[in-house]
Amino acid sequence: MDLQLDQLRALNAAVTEGTFDAAAKSLRITPSAVSQRIKALEDAAGRVLVQRTKPVRATESGLAVLRLARQIELLAGDTARELGDAHRPADRPIRLPIAVNADSLETWVLPALADIPPSICFEIHREDEEHTTRLLRDGTVMAAITATSAAVQGCKVERLGAMRYRPMAAPRFARTWFGDGPTAKAYAAAPVVLFDRKDDLQDRHLRRRSRQRLDPPRHYVPSSAGFLAAVRLGLGWGMLPDLQSRNSPTTELVSIDGEAFIDVPLYWQQWRLDSPALSAVAASIAARAAESLR
Repeated sequence: MDLQLDQLRALNAAVTEGTFDAAAKSLRITPSAVSQRIKALEDAAGRVLVQRTKPVRATESGLAVLRLARQIELLAGDTARELGDAHRPADRPIRLPIAVNADSLETWVLPALADIPPSICFEIHREDEEHTTRLLRDGTVMAAITATSAAVQGCKVERLGAMRYRPMAAPRFARTWFGDGPTAKAYAAAPVVLFDRKDDLQDRHLRRRSRQRLDPPRHYVPSSAGFLAAVRLGLGWGMLPDLQSRNSPTTELVSIDGEAFIDVPLYWQQWRLDSPALSAVAASIAARAAESLR
């Protein structure tokens, strides 16, 4: 295939921006030129690469070409800065899309990213650590914090450490529902807070403690800060990371199950590219993880 750089950039811009008009504005060309370049790219590939919907979406074949387009764009940005390319001004920083789980984003990741040079801009996709690898596979992100040690094809993996979670509740809630201790009967009746329907952490704790299937009343709060607030306010108990709960006074939160905990291992996966921008982010993430995680 004879894939032209301007055609790959048009594909990347269309999928990233969501429309041909927005892509044209980003590339400083006309929407017609964006359409023509993508059509030429599809002719070269011999298949349809994008669904011309709102927003524009890559087809299965398009995802493979999109990954290539984004890899080339990243390397081109690195090279331009290394050479001091006057045609790539400071108002066009390198864009790095990364996937981060909500609890890491709320506690230790943003301080790590704050140490990165301003020439790199982030597009953060919030996703459960069990599911961030999907975003790596389809080319949506270039790097991700995952709970998976197996490398996604084309990526490399580095272990970061583990986040420790404990079953916590407001003191009044604990007295009301767990006055006789963390029994299976209490767990079956006490309301529980979950992040969303992908969140399996509370059910993992229930399975460990009861050895049976329990289905207590459930609240879903899809925000890390909101989740913590819901537990503090007594809506239910929930598995909270030590990084959050240890900053709360003992009058606000208590463990409902002694020293019980679950450690969730975290890994950094990124595209296997020799990119100074990616390397800088990886180094900062690893350094902060060494300070924050177990």
